[in-house]
Amino acid sequence: MSDNPNPVIYVDNENCKSFEDNENSFNSSRYSIEEDQIDEFDEQEIFDLVRSITDPEHPLTLEQLNVVRIENVNINLENSYILLYFTPTVPHCSMANLIGLSIKEKLARSLPKRFKVDVIVTPGSHSSESSVNKQLNDKERVSAALDTSSSILTIVNECIKQN
Repeated sequence: MSDNPNPVIYVDNENCKSFEDNENSFNSSRYSIEEDQIDEFDEQEIFDLVRSITDPEHPLTLEQLNVVRIENVNINLENSYILLYFTPTVPHCSMANLIGLSIKEKLARSLPKRFKVDVIVTPGSHSSESSVNKQLNDKERVSAALDTSSSILTIVNECIKQN
């Protein structure tokens, strides 16, 4: 049984444009980045990476459910650090760890290795906030959860696959 059988849908993906869809966006065919030049990222690009992750319980994206929002993406380029807050749909969401793992894994697969990424529950939005945050930002726990023999990895892969 789902924790939230009838979630509120905040965004209709069909009417939403990503950074890549924007006609004024960076056109990589016109510019090249030298090997020793660091590619800069902004909040919109990070948000575009995670917005299409699907919820483990519903065939909806994290953006549609308002779980991830661009204003909850924080980047410190000088220190190669990204902090992303996510808000579960209900305070007792049993899928919060899985959602957080999906976000972490999507960013780990998409960003250069130099970035340290912390994914945490928006303060006050989950009844087990500190426990979820502790698990999501413990390298050993994340590594064990995403082990190739883990059933959790299969679910995470389903959540982050591109439609």
